[in-house]
Amino acid sequence: MKANEIKKGSVFRVDNQNIVVKQVQVQSPSSRSGSTLYKVKGHNVVTRQKFERSFKGDETVEGLEISKKQVQLLYRDADGSTFMDNDTYEQYTISDDSIEDELPYLSEGIEGVYAIISEGAVLGIELPATVSLEIIECAPGMKAASSSARTKPATMSTGLVVQVPEYLTPGEVIKINTDSGEFISRA
Repeated sequence: MKANEIKKGSVFRVDNQNIVVKQVQVQSPSSRSGSTLYKVKGHNVVTRQKFERSFKGDETVEGLEISKKQVQLLYRDADGSTFMDNDTYEQYTISDDSIEDELPYLSEGIEGVYAIISEGAVLGIELPATVSLEIIECAPGMKAASSSARTKPATMSTGLVVQVPEYLTPGEVIKINTDSGEFISRA
């Protein structure tokens, strides 16, 4: 698999480590002779150690076979988050460390979550592109607020803080982009 084919959620082997990809940033060359760089962030499947490295687009890495199963969040406790396979009702508990970036978006009844599985082990989860969360705390909504670019911080039911337009009030449910963590619209 070439570096330019690496996507969020993919798994590859490099330096005898299996890496789950959490984020890929593409850096275009600033000169004509430069090559595009792919900055990959993720973590080691076994040790959970953070992994960060830049690859040139034509570099190759060994891709690993993964499968994705649709799951739903059952509950969270001291051991982590427990998910259930929607087809087989099998349960998976994933430590909070391995899904630390996804935790602020997880709420009861969330749809479209997939478990990423390789060689029989659950490596992490993949969130839907957007999630709907309720605002529990923010500055009071302004009656005269237009839909201008002015924003205020709002705390969601999961503890996530998102910049939202001034006219929103606590109790409203909004859609949030899970990649960027940005407000999209009212739900």
